[in-house]
Amino acid sequence: QVHLVESGGGWVQPGGSLMLSCATSGFRLDTTAVGWFRQAPGKEREGVACITSGTDSDIWVMNSVRGRFSISKDGAKNTVYLRMNALESADTAVYYCVTDRRRYCSGNYVEDNDMLTWGEGTLVTVSS
Repeated sequence: QVHLVESGGGWVQPGGSLMLSCATSGFRLDTTAVGWFRQAPGKEREGVACITSGTDSDIWVMNSVRGRFSISKDGAKNTVYLRMNALESADTAVYYCVTDRRRYCSGNYVEDNDMLTWGEGTLVTVSS
C-alpha cells in the first residue's frame, strides 16, 4: 500500500530556508515519480515540483518557484526532499507529497486530479 509522510514544515521568516521530507513506502523510487503540491489559504492546490523514477531523474519545478525550490531524492532512504530557499510570504501553504505511481512526471503533477495519492501535508508559514 502506498504511503507518504511529510515532515519539516514550520515557521520561517521571509528570505529563510526550509527542507521538507517525504518518507515513502509501498513502492520504489527507482520506478515511480513523486512530486510536491501546495495549497495556500483560500486557494486551490497547485503542483510545485516533480522528480521522475530512476537514478538519472528528470525534474520539473513550477515557474514561480524555479531557482528558489529544488527537488531531490534518496533511494536508499525512500525519501524525497523539497529544498526551499529565499522563502516569501506567498509560499505560505500546506505542502503535500504526491504520486500517481507512474514512472514519469506528467500533467498529473500540475493540477489536482484523481490519479494522485496524497500525504497528510505539512504546514509552512512564512512571516515576519
